[in-house]
Amino acid sequence: RLVGSEMCIRDSNPSVLICDEPVSSLDLSVQSQILDLLNSLKEKLNLTMIFVSHDLSVVKSISDDVMVLKKGKIVEKNSVDNIFNHPAEEYTKELISSVPSPIPV
Repeated sequence: RLVGSEMCIRDSNPSVLICDEPVSSLDLSVQSQILDLLNSLKEKLNLTMIFVSHDLSVVKSISDDVMVLKKGKIVEKNSVDNIFNHPAEEYTKELISSVPSPIPV
């Protein structure tokens, strides 16, 4: 399926790719493959990607810029670095603080 998806995207030569929760409910290895493919396509085809996700770790790994929404309204928009390291809005701070930390082994 990954190869088929990649071929469809390359053949249609889009300028924008909309990804609505493309890796939700997938195991981590499949998630990683899809994210790698999307990042590769983004670079090779100079794609603009609108990536919708509730998983902030995924958002952080694939995004250049982030828009935080609350009840359908934009709360904050900034670079991924500023959103995750210097959030300006209280709602954004709450979202980021709610991301679980990895369990130490």
